[in-house]
Amino acid sequence: MSTYVYCIARGGDVDLPEDLTGIGDPPLPVRQLEQAGLTAVVSDCPDRLRPKRRDLLAHQRVLAEVGRKSAALPMRFGSVAEADDDVRDVLREHADGYQEQLQRLEGRVEYNVKAAHQQEAVLHLVLAQNPDLRARAEADRSNGGGTYEERLRFGELVATAVRERETVDAEAVRQALEPAAESLRVGPESTGWFVNLSFLIAQPRAERLLTAVRRLADERPHLELRVNGPLPPYSFTDI
Repeated sequence: MSTYVYCIARGGDVDLPEDLTGIGDPPLPVRQLEQAGLTAVVSDCPDRLRPKRRDLLAHQRVLAEVGRKSAALPMRFGSVAEADDDVRDVLREHADGYQEQLQRLEGRVEYNVKAAHQQEAVLHLVLAQNPDLRARAEADRSNGGGTYEERLRFGELVATAVRERETVDAEAVRQALEPAAESLRVGPESTGWFVNLSFLIAQPRAERLLTAVRRLADERPHLELRVNGPLPPYSFTDI
C-alpha cells in the first residue's frame, strides 16, 4: 500500500493523539516517519483515492491537530508516495530547506480573501461615475430602448467600464490589506471572483487583517468580500 502524506514538521514537535485517523473508509490510522530531524505525518493510502468530502475533511483535521502544537508544512490533498522509505528519502534530501521553511512559518497562518462585485451595485456605480454612459442610457430609454445594435453597443461599453472598475477595486483591496500581513501571494483565477489573495500573518495579528476587511467592506459596499481562515499556510509552502 502506498503512503499518504499530510504534512512535514520538525522532529520531536509532533504529539498526535493515539486514536487520530485520517483518510480512508474506514479511516486509516495516522503515524509519523522520522528522518534528518524532521517528521512526516502520514497514513496508508487507499487504492482508490478520490477528493470526497469525508477525506478532504479528514486531511484538514490532521493538519489542524498537528498545527495546534507545532509549525508544519502542509501538503495538498492527494500527496502520495510509493512507500515510507520514499518519504524518508525526500526528508533526508531536502532537510535544510524544510527546516528553513518551518522556522519562517512558525506561529503563522494563512488567510485567503476573494472579492467580487455585487452586480446591481456596481452597475449603478459605473453609470453614476460615467456621464457619457448615463446620457446614453437615458437617450436609449427615451427612444424605447434603442435599436438592437444600440443596445449591443451600450452593453459592450458597460462591460468595459465594469472591467476597468475591477482593476481599480483589485488594487484597492490589495493596498488596504497588504500592510496587515507579512507576505502576500496572488492565487489562481477563479470563476466569479476578480481578486484572489492569500496573506501570511502571525496568529496574534490576525484581527488586524479582519478589521481591515471590515473597513474595506464599509468603504466599498459594491464589493462582496469572502474571507477564509485561519488556514495552514499552503500558499507559502514550497515542497
